Amino acid sequence: MLEHSYWAVLVKSLKTGETLYSMNARKLMMPASNLKIVTLAAAAERLGWDFRYETRIYAAGPIDAGMLLGDLVVVGSGDPSVTEKDADALFADWAGRLRSAGIRAITGRVIGDDDAFEDRGLGFGWSWDDVPDDYAAGVSALQFNENAVRVTIAPGPGPGDTAGVSVSPPAGGLAIVSGVTTSAPGTSTSIATARLPGSMRLELRGSIPAGAPPATLTVSVENPTLFFAGALRDALIANGIDVRGPAVDIDDVHDAAPHQPAPLVSYRSPPLSTLAVRLMKVSQNLYAETFLKTLCAETPRTAECGRKEAATVLQSWGIGADALIQRDGSGLSRYDYVTADALAAILAHVDRDERLRGPFESALPIAGRDGTLANRMKGTPAEGNARAKTGSMSNVRGLSGYVTTADGEPLVFSILANNFETPAATINDAADKIVVALASFRR
Repeated sequence: MLEHSYWAVLVKSLKTGETLYSMNARKLMMPASNLKIVTLAAAAERLGWDFRYETRIYAAGPIDAGMLLGDLVVVGSGDPSVTEKDADALFADWAGRLRSAGIRAITGRVIGDDDAFEDRGLGFGWSWDDVPDDYAAGVSALQFNENAVRVTIAPGPGPGDTAGVSVSPPAGGLAIVSGVTTSAPGTSTSIATARLPGSMRLELRGSIPAGAPPATLTVSVENPTLFFAGALRDALIANGIDVRGPAVDIDDVHDAAPHQPAPLVSYRSPPLSTLAVRLMKVSQNLYAETFLKTLCAETPRTAECGRKEAATVLQSWGIGADALIQRDGSGLSRYDYVTADALAAILAHVDRDERLRGPFESALPIAGRDGTLANRMKGTPAEGNARAKTGSMSNVRGLSGYVTTADGEPLVFSILANNFETPAATINDAADKIVVALASFRR
């Protein structure tokens, strides 16, 4: 059943360094989200677990009699953690700080300044047909709600009627063109999306049966900076500040006045140790791409520069350039390649380094308990024992992490599978059985 697939497997003792099993361990394989191990390890080493992103708000004009006579400029550094759920309280706090600074109205615009990052938001080599999906959201120095909106499609009154469409949060800027119709009761819901890179036009097509509950899709926005600025503008208005100009991306502004040197608002994100949990437990691609760019010390921060920094970190750990071809931070690109040996070496290095170990291992999904391993290896010796990063995309699966044997020996493992035509569940089951065998192993 697995005869057409390619596998790379490595198991080593963290206690002795002994190799317990090796197959194709030095062959380059597509890792999918196992590449996040590389990105997070490099970020932890370069930035430190206490690193925080900072977002600042400035006045670009004088404040007189309760009015800001000019623009409000929000300057981002890449914080990926500001969500719709948090925005009511967070933006209300920011509005309160602006009122404390004497601002009751803004005559100008809300300008989103994303110049800390390069303008290219998508990862290298991402498939164009992934672009509408939330897992392929581009990154920016200003990010809101993980750069995604919910599109809700409700059936019309009867078969043949046009389906209703709504979007939340409303500031995403997408132009929805819907061809979704209402089908006969009892039929299946089938809705597809299409959006080309660089386009704000999101096409919906398909059908939803009459009487069915609404269907919800989560889709990426095209301009995260404008999304953030628009959400902030809406929140300021909702909190009693009269904003008379529109929300705009700084790239579209040619007449902005210099902003004042002291920020009116300064907000710091949770630390990298906390952000890492979202990255690894649910395999959030946007966090990985953000961390990769943040590795770059230059401005604007670029993915290319981040990749060089990651490579420098790994080389200092004794991991050669021939063991990794990294083109993005998340593993969504099919141009990414890594060896099982390199992944195991990174995990072993992290485990030996007291500065890195705790938060890194705490961020990994736990077998049978949480994250992307919540429903895997339940009721086995690996449940609550193995901590590992999953990886999945079409014809690629990965599982790399740590497990303790039945007699208490800590092991590191990396399991990568490529080019299979069998159901993905079969591949996952085979990898799980390897980890369960390791958890049951005795010398």
